[in-house]
Amino acid sequence: MRSDYLVLAWPARFLPQPDGRILVRFPDVPEAVTEGDDAPDARVQAADCLAEAIAGRINDRVPLPLPTDPPGGEPVALEPVLACKAALYGAMRTTGMTKSGLAQRLGIDEKDVRRLLDPRHRGSRLPRLIEALAACGVNVGVALTGAGAVEQVFGPATRNRASRTDVIETVG
Repeated sequence: MRSDYLVLAWPARFLPQPDGRILVRFPDVPEAVTEGDDAPDARVQAADCLAEAIAGRINDRVPLPLPTDPPGGEPVALEPVLACKAALYGAMRTTGMTKSGLAQRLGIDEKDVRRLLDPRHRGSRLPRLIEALAACGVNVGVALTGAGAVEQVFGPATRNRASRTDVIETVG
């Protein structure tokens, strides 16, 4: 993948335990540890645990960890709204953009920017988050991943026409 392309999915290690439960650890997010009764439950718990850990980092105003690709890790993604909030938080931190500066660029009140950054505020909409990220110089795209994603979405005849075999992206 290109170096300027980032998927907000952190690798998790799913570790079977003697009692049959599955322990989940995130090497890049050491505070994120959870477990599940079985593999499907562990995946659900992992997504929730990661979301809470990333939200906690945003609330504590500490840097977000860069997702790595360690061997044996299974990527766990944030849901789209939280992923955009995390990206906006990171972009504002690294560029030095202030809440009032972003509000001015977007023509909105500063309290609305605070809501965009609040991981627990459920009223944020993707179009507004995408607009805020664009104001910080970040484009948002959608990546469809997984074994057979191209065929599942576009049918078996499309694989040879796709520029990537496992990911088709749309950049907005």
